[in-house]
Amino acid sequence: MYLKEFSLKNYRNYESLHVQFENKVNVIIGENAQGKTNMMEGIYVLAMAKSHRTSNDKELIQWEKEYAKIEGRIEKQNRFSTVELIISNKGKKAKLNYLEQKKLSEYVGHVNVIMFAPEDLNLVKGSPQIRRRFINMEIGQVSPVYLHQLNKYQKIIQQRNHYLKLLQTRKQKDEKMLDVLTLQLCETASNIIKKRYLFVKQLEKWAQPIHSSISRGMEELRIQYKPSVDVSEEADLSKIVEVYYDRFAKIREKEIERGTTLAGPHRDDLIFYVNGRDVQTFGSQGQQRTTALSLKLAEIDLIHEEIGDYPVLLLDDVLSELDDFRQSHLLNAIQGKVQTFVTTTSVDGIDHKTLKEAAIYRVSSGQLI
Repeated sequence: MYLKEFSLKNYRNYESLHVQFENKVNVIIGENAQGKTNMMEGIYVLAMAKSHRTSNDKELIQWEKEYAKIEGRIEKQNRFSTVELIISNKGKKAKLNYLEQKKLSEYVGHVNVIMFAPEDLNLVKGSPQIRRRFINMEIGQVSPVYLHQLNKYQKIIQQRNHYLKLLQTRKQKDEKMLDVLTLQLCETASNIIKKRYLFVKQLEKWAQPIHSSISRGMEELRIQYKPSVDVSEEADLSKIVEVYYDRFAKIREKEIERGTTLAGPHRDDLIFYVNGRDVQTFGSQGQQRTTALSLKLAEIDLIHEEIGDYPVLLLDDVLSELDDFRQSHLLNAIQGKVQTFVTTTSVDGIDHKTLKEAAIYRVSSGQLI
């Protein structure tokens, strides 16, 4: 898969941009605060219908403009398609081959991207929320069903938390509605957790050889999914629903007391082990970075396995954060395989064949020069 043409209108600091890219490494060079990351974010938003930098869509619209528009022309398995996303105060509208999509979950996944930014190096040592977001974003773009289940789950959580608050403040005394919401939550949570277990297994399969190679055969990576409810990976759906329901029955009083849902996929986590030790707690910064890099490179193969095509890779200011050996490993892994976008202030000091053969674009004040 590759992004052949790309346009931005009223997007952040870009009033208007139209650019044609090549199916190889595309390097975007510019000083800080000129719009390199905004362009990368634009590609990401076009694919995922949400930003990796902000949850407030209004920030994406240029100052005093009513809407922002992102367009792309994609070649996927020798077929061309056009994708378009319009962001306004009323929300988002997505079009695929000029036809408006009723649901964003039906649109996401037509363009597959992997973003690797400096904050992704915090994937291992950061908060559980970062790791949950990582899981949701990656499964979401290869499984519309998962995305639908996740949206449904988030709506149920909102309703359930609202009802728990009413019970907490004694504005409501009838607990029957809580039973209904709890059952809905258990069923949706079971579907989500089943898919996550499968994803983690696949991710580990692809990440292990990469991690071993980067660590020169010295380290073995293991990934474990850590649910907030004691659910076995082998359990079938009905058993998982049962385990969840039992758990909620036990913590009901505590949930009413606190006015919030205390268990479920929104409180789960991932644990990474290197040579049997938890990297987050006991790993060096080098090991944490190697683990994060292995996960990102593993995603490329995982998406290829799922959809039969390679995703577009976005490397936003990440080369400067990696040492020469990891930099070299990353560039070797993508060489000739994946259309890649790299932002940097300068390519000086990075001596690699991949970058010497790259297409170069220069950005200044929201314009290509």
